[in-house]
Amino acid sequence: MRLRIRRITWPRRAIVLADTPRPDCRVCGGEGGNAYDYGDPFTGEYAGTDWEPCLCWHEDRRWVLIPLPRRRPRSTSRGGYSDEPPF
Repeated sequence: MRLRIRRITWPRRAIVLADTPRPDCRVCGGEGGNAYDYGDPFTGEYAGTDWEPCLCWHEDRRWVLIPLPRRRPRSTSRGGYSDEPPF
């Protein structure tokens, strides 16, 4: 198991210790899985890409180290609204 520190935003903001794929894996080449394109069985046209995870890691294996506080909207002097655009 190879661990790394990551910041996640869902389901709640936190710093987690996550598993990573083995860099010397012969099956996936260190990418954690293989992507396969597939087609529609009736027309033969491209229908999407399927992802098959490799056995060298588990993408859901992670441990929360520090939950981060929730962001609060900035309040202004005019009732919580500002003249700035939302972007």
